[in-house]
Amino acid sequence: MVSKLNRWTLSVLFGFAGLACATPALPASTLASDAVRQAMVVTPPPAPVAQPTPVQAARPQPAQNAAAQTAAAQTAAAQTAAAQTAAAQTAAARATAAQNAAARQAQAARQAAQARAAAIAQTQRQQAQQAAAPVAALTVRGRSAIVRATAYNSLVGQTDSTPFITATGTRTRPGVVALSRDMLRSFPYGTRIAIEDLSGRYNNLLRGRVFIVEDTMAARKTGSLDIWMSTHSQAITFGARQVRITALR
Repeated sequence: MVSKLNRWTLSVLFGFAGLACATPALPASTLASDAVRQAMVVTPPPAPVAQPTPVQAARPQPAQNAAAQTAAAQTAAAQTAAAQTAAAQTAAARATAAQNAAARQAQAARQAAQARAAAIAQTQRQQAQQAAAPVAALTVRGRSAIVRATAYNSLVGQTDSTPFITATGTRTRPGVVALSRDMLRSFPYGTRIAIEDLSGRYNNLLRGRVFIVEDTMAARKTGSLDIWMSTHSQAITFGARQVRITALR
């Protein structure tokens, strides 16, 4: 009986021992309390970092846009008006210059016509005087002078606006010469002269020829004679030289 009781007691002890071994050890009550408090504390989420907002360009207001457009339109209109004014002034200046040039040409033509008419009248007077007093005309014969001789062509740049018409109203041709105005007192229009090149280099073309005074030179020329030649190259070849002119009648 006693042995059965002992066995039963041992069985119960071993059972409790096994149960104790199988049951996990629980934490202390303080640890459990701390864990519960930590779980109940609500941690707020971190505040978001504010990102820099890009500065937006200030947009002009509608009134400002309208004012800017009006100012631009006024500026464009002013520029257009200035350009038109400048163009008008340029056109007026060109028209004035053209009118002045035409007036100068007309005046030059009138002066040339007047000079030719005066020369023709003077030639006619001289011819009438020579016919009325032949003895006086003989005083020109044999008269000579040493002058500076050049050559000219029928070009506007060398004469006037009518290069083929002489001062006496005749037409330029071989044998026509022009004298400076101071020499016309000794060798008037219509005088026939002989020309001798003092250097001797051009006498083969001058010897034996008779020239007639029918034209005159510019007012600034003195003591000079101009021989008309048909081409510019001939005039250039002749150049300038000292000659003796002798009146034949």
